[in-house]
Amino acid sequence: MSQAAGEYTGIYNGIPARTFAERARALGPPAAVVAAGAAGCVAVLLGDPTTPGGFLPVCPTHSLLGIACPGCGGLRMMYSLLHGDLLGALHYNALSLIVVLLSVWSIVAWAVGRWRGRWVNSWLHWRWTPLVFGVAFVVWFVVRNLPFAPFTALYV
Repeated sequence: MSQAAGEYTGIYNGIPARTFAERARALGPPAAVVAAGAAGCVAVLLGDPTTPGGFLPVCPTHSLLGIACPGCGGLRMMYSLLHGDLLGALHYNALSLIVVLLSVWSIVAWAVGRWRGRWVNSWLHWRWTPLVFGVAFVVWFVVRNLPFAPFTALYV
């Protein structure tokens, strides 16, 4: 199958998406991820994790072991963030807030790269990302479970 010179043949070929079909093919997967995230946000808004007894699940680590895992407070963080309460979001789970912001950056870079026809670097492409993320994850897990001040303020 031969292609004419300059014809759009794929997503990351260096040629920007021009026609409606090319743009739809390029932006379909990022749009699906955004739609799934929006559905999750609607579930968090309707479930109100700040009020006990809702349909949203509780953290199994916290309920079984009595310790706060690195994700504990993540739903409440998202609920606060969706209501514009940045300080509340930081209180519930600062690490998850950072992960949300980095994820938004990644999705935007992914969509722009697919639109342009070439990769756009994001934090996911940095050499030290896995190590930094792993260290931050472990440090957050330990620090928020320390039983003395000022670390008890991190317990949710």
